[in-house]
Amino acid sequence: MNRQRLLERFLRYVKVDTTAQEETDVYPSSSGQLELGRILVDELRAMGIDDVIQDENGIVMATVPAKGHIDGPVIAWCAHLDTSPETSGANVKPQVIESYAGGDLILPGDPEQVITLEDNPELAEMIGRTLITTDGTTLLGADDKAGIAVIMEATHWLMENARIAHGPIRLCFTCDEEIGRGTDKLDLAEIGATVCYTLDGAGTDTIDVETFSADLAVVTLRGINIHPSIGKDRMVNAVRAAGDFLTRLPSEGLSPETTDGRDGFMHPYVIDGGVSEVTLRILLREFDADKLERQAQLLRDAAAATMGQFPELEIDVAISKQYRNMAEGLREEPRAVGYAKDALAKLGRTARTTIVRGGTDGSRLTEMGLPTPNLSSGQHTPHSRLEWACLDQMVESAEWLVALAEVWAETGEQKP
Repeated sequence: MNRQRLLERFLRYVKVDTTAQEETDVYPSSSGQLELGRILVDELRAMGIDDVIQDENGIVMATVPAKGHIDGPVIAWCAHLDTSPETSGANVKPQVIESYAGGDLILPGDPEQVITLEDNPELAEMIGRTLITTDGTTLLGADDKAGIAVIMEATHWLMENARIAHGPIRLCFTCDEEIGRGTDKLDLAEIGATVCYTLDGAGTDTIDVETFSADLAVVTLRGINIHPSIGKDRMVNAVRAAGDFLTRLPSEGLSPETTDGRDGFMHPYVIDGGVSEVTLRILLREFDADKLERQAQLLRDAAAATMGQFPELEIDVAISKQYRNMAEGLREEPRAVGYAKDALAKLGRTARTTIVRGGTDGSRLTEMGLPTPNLSSGQHTPHSRLEWACLDQMVESAEWLVALAEVWAETGEQKP
């Protein structure tokens, strides 16, 4: 694998601001996603791939042609172009740390931002490796530009090495995954694959085989605004009511701050508005989708109690489905995970199957009928200014993809 070329790709991609914008209904939600997509199209064509497009929705699709006269199942590799709106992705200034010597990492753009060993115990295994961080003022964007760089380098490697036999591979780069819209404009028939693999995971050698099931609650509180000088017995302050409502949600045992493992949570993450109207956005997460109704009922109960305290206040609780746990769909196509394990074994490494307390495009793709486990791509602490990535792990992921293509090819037939 061309290590330096992979690094240069990654550094190039993270400098494009592709922050998703949840408040807009446009798809993609930010112009930077279109810009990065155009860059990928140009790079793929330069590799010699003719079947490549960026469609009207900004989604990039391409086909890596089969080599070695292999007529095998079509597989797909997928990553997303956008980055999280939780932290700015504009003016990213990546810092490359060659041969990491250990210890905490103080970020130069804001010395108060420190990647510590205490919070990142995996750093103890990174001695001598190459790390990439931000300068501490933005996120890095390794979620998911590490995945993009891994796919692009693995693709380039296959195009350069005709001796590697593999079947056709579909590439898919989606938009707006971070705001739950990554598969909204995807057509499974257009992908045309038996299985797909998202490259959107942490660390190395891991296969995410379960994700949360997820709903989004939008809670709208409508009060009555009037000049505060004459507000007695007339004003209904939606801001105060929102505070009352939030205090009624569980803070122990059902919040991100107090849960881990297979525990679900309710996560208020946006509040917007004023006296007359306040809107809350709340993430509902459970591995067991049936438990999401319990969370929805908690919201409705809290709304009823708050309205009891604020006469004339109106509260609307609107819940929409986002994605579901991929586990069930993966059980229906065991080769998706099994061959990923075999490919890693071929490299002398051992895969670890994990659960992820979040979701990927693969969650929805699997639910739609395309089994899509999630593979690691060298990411760490995403969505924050303390995000970092490991180049060595990205190289390992690219090698894994190449081996995976070979393993799937072994199930096909030689064409005359």
